[in-house]
Amino acid sequence: MTRHALVAHPNRAMRDKLRVDLERHGFEVDEASDPATTVERALASRPDVLVLDASRTTGVAATLSHLRADFRTTLIPIVFLCDQPPFSEDIGGSDDYVLPPFAPEEVAARVAVTLQRSAALRGVNPLTGLPGNTVIGEEIERRLVANERFACLYADLDQFKAYNDRYGFTRGDDVIRALARCVVAALEAHDPTRCFAAHIGGDDFVVITPPEQSEPVARTLTERFTNEVHKLYEPAVRRRGWIEVTDRRGRPARVPLCSVSVGIVYSDRGFETAAEMAQAAAEVKAVAKRRAGSAWEVDKRKG
Repeated sequence: MTRHALVAHPNRAMRDKLRVDLERHGFEVDEASDPATTVERALASRPDVLVLDASRTTGVAATLSHLRADFRTTLIPIVFLCDQPPFSEDIGGSDDYVLPPFAPEEVAARVAVTLQRSAALRGVNPLTGLPGNTVIGEEIERRLVANERFACLYADLDQFKAYNDRYGFTRGDDVIRALARCVVAALEAHDPTRCFAAHIGGDDFVVITPPEQSEPVARTLTERFTNEVHKLYEPAVRRRGWIEVTDRRGRPARVPLCSVSVGIVYSDRGFETAAEMAQAAAEVKAVAKRRAGSAWEVDKRKG
């Protein structure tokens, strides 16, 4: 799998040197020359790693703050190019750093090691690049402790096993990646800076939004996924709306196309732990699954 690096440095010659060497090590490389462009391109492409100029502290702290505050970039590993070890609060938060003279070969080696280490430590789901189970649990706990008002959306696929049985697990991964894209797109269509999303495993996703955005996000997510998943079936299957599989008794059965179900619960029910909130969301999601096609359901229960 090709890895994607974003090199952010004001010096064109330095960017060129790093790009050439990183490409030699198998990376696709994007470039940015200033803080605003760095944040913009990181959000747009979500690179596997960011090489960031930190030789001058001006602007670095703000750039880092933007990246770490947004769920789309919060777990991207960062390698600093800095004049001295980044022990100060101004440029803290890197995964590794390189000191002058910034030899491209050394930078490429540090980048490769950082990627290996971060994959093990950060809990990123390798299929979708979204934060994983541990991270979302910590995020929910943090918001509950802070008495923050928020909604938790629990989403997973319907008829996914039938799709896997019919087309194989490799194409099944394509469906999961499509759902991940729809999750991110749904949040980007509203206010992603106040939201969070995680892929907790398999076809299960958890999304955090402000309460007033929960249903608009669920609506956008279900509509987008319905359009996306239809592209993963043959035209004839799309037209008839079902696939034929063999049931447990060896008999042919017609199964509808994949859809997504979403359960929504709100923090003001008085949850004390992330596990309680996730369980409640799963229960509401089960209600949504009773409806045909992609759907969401809101928790009506009182705390």
